[in-house]
Amino acid sequence: MSPSIDYFSKLSSASNTTGDHSPQSRSPSSSPGSVSPVDGVYYNARLDPANYLEGPLSFNPATRLRQMLARPGIVVAPGICDGISARCALEAGFTCLYQSGAATTASRLGQPDLAIATLNDFVGAAQMVCSLDPTVPVIADADTGFGGPAMIARTVTQYARAGVAALHIEDQVQTKRCGHLLGKQVVSREEFLSRVRAAVLARDSIPGESDFVIIARTDSAQVLGMEEAVTRLKMAADLGADVCFIEGVRTKELLESTVAALSPKPVLVNVISGGLTPSFTTQEAEAMGAKIIIFSLVSSVAMLHACRAAMQLLKKTGTDFTSAQGMDPKSFFEVMGTNSFNLLEKYKF
Repeated sequence: MSPSIDYFSKLSSASNTTGDHSPQSRSPSSSPGSVSPVDGVYYNARLDPANYLEGPLSFNPATRLRQMLARPGIVVAPGICDGISARCALEAGFTCLYQSGAATTASRLGQPDLAIATLNDFVGAAQMVCSLDPTVPVIADADTGFGGPAMIARTVTQYARAGVAALHIEDQVQTKRCGHLLGKQVVSREEFLSRVRAAVLARDSIPGESDFVIIARTDSAQVLGMEEAVTRLKMAADLGADVCFIEGVRTKELLESTVAALSPKPVLVNVISGGLTPSFTTQEAEAMGAKIIIFSLVSSVAMLHACRAAMQLLKKTGTDFTSAQGMDPKSFFEVMGTNSFNLLEKYKF
């Protein structure tokens, strides 16, 4: 990364949220890979969604995610918390995964989602998940970016090197909490936008013209209202965020109006059973216009129920025979990828 990058200048230019920001309104002279501000709005011709409409899906996970975003259909990303849940999601046929911050904190540290996990915790988890099938895009929670602009830039580069396809960065204070808990606090617009700008510039500074996707998330709806939340995301989009994410959308009507207000930017919706957002199905979310749906705690909650029941049963009966449900070690390891290692064994010398 260049040390001369200016993370703060021209933040006020993002206040233009009513103009036509469609690709067709850009200067035709913008060549692929160039960054041309039009009315103070970020535009990178190389990353124009039109460039990802045709051709086979890429083996690069970030490029593949951009192709999925540009093409018809909603992107469904189940939340995974460890290697077992990731393997189960892949076995079920999911083509995108979501590394939840809450799930990562719980699985790696056994702690609640209260800004306890560090950048190293998140990157370590991401390296493992992304290695299981390097072609499947992983969207990863990056909380508040773990610090100021320089630290946010480091977060982006560390995630990209780990194989992550996209991250989302939010506007909560550093001592954040789960987005579906009450009592949240958010930073000013300016600080939020400085985070987004730092993330975008860091992505654009990665050698080799990275396709890494930046998702701007706001938790301000529950604190300052939906109008402010939409305004923040419009400004973040003008600074180069690829996807917009309002946490805690409480109704179908609010999701639909949010999608309309932020168009043509893709909108991500987060569903947690019992959380602030209704339990929309993937079909319902797609009909409302959402482009990505994540189920943050689907694996964590299911694993907690299953593991709790197994432990209680073992304590009561003195055996794990019932909870094993007939699965022997061979069957377990097959889900973990034994067959790929068996192929290697055939060719050992």
